[in-house]
Amino acid sequence: MKTAIASEEVNANGKTAATPTPMQLNGKLEEVRVYWNDHIHDLELAKNPVGSLGFFDDLDEYRFDKLNYLPKLVDFENGFKGKKILEIGCGVGIDLARFAAGGAKVTGIDLSETAIDLARKNFAARNLTGNFLLMNGEDLDFPPDSFDVVYVHGVLQYTSNPQQMAKEMYRILKPGGQAISMVYNRISWLNALSKIMKVDLEHEDAPVLEKYTISELKDILKPFDATKIVPERFPVKSRLHRGWKGALFNGIFVPAFKILPSFLVKPLGWHIMAFSTKTS
Repeated sequence: MKTAIASEEVNANGKTAATPTPMQLNGKLEEVRVYWNDHIHDLELAKNPVGSLGFFDDLDEYRFDKLNYLPKLVDFENGFKGKKILEIGCGVGIDLARFAAGGAKVTGIDLSETAIDLARKNFAARNLTGNFLLMNGEDLDFPPDSFDVVYVHGVLQYTSNPQQMAKEMYRILKPGGQAISMVYNRISWLNALSKIMKVDLEHEDAPVLEKYTISELKDILKPFDATKIVPERFPVKSRLHRGWKGALFNGIFVPAFKILPSFLVKPLGWHIMAFSTKTS
């Protein structure tokens, strides 16, 4: 049974087409929905009131400082003009707003009513147009061959059945289209450091949080005809951690890591980016 609820289309005046109603989900996905309704990613870094333009600017600035690699791999500004893009697990729409500002025709889905509401406010504050729906990414309510690009950055590791989500990504992607994914790398510098320093990772208390190897990610994405893997996300100074652990990380670990030979550290990136294509 499909689990799409009402569409939320936001135009440049901030007007919406409909108000979503709660989804009916079973098992682990309901726990996931409840968790992400109560947790806004990177909320602790925002200085402005939740829902304000300043709030969304705070989250955008922090995200793309921390993930400085992302615009180098994904050309939000110039690479997707006129393309139909679906983001699964859009959150508050930080990345999707960049696609929209670059001229893409964007749709964002999420399990979380909180996320959809804030994504709508983000687009209204920026005078951007986007379509937002409450929907289960493992059971997409779109016909086959609907989108040019499916963007799933940091979502497969938080869903109950990533293999099923990958099948749905492939199904709704047009021939010649591309899926852009990211998961956390189990064999990475950050996963090892968190265990050594006994520091929890962000959202380690989520109902589902899996870390994958490169080969495991390739296996998840096996419905696609070809996949290019790019390990990324190497140490940058942290704004989250304080005290001696924060000082040790920022003052010693980050500078030391940067002088290591790239061929040694490249496979150890915390993020595994995947660029997958559907040829027919």
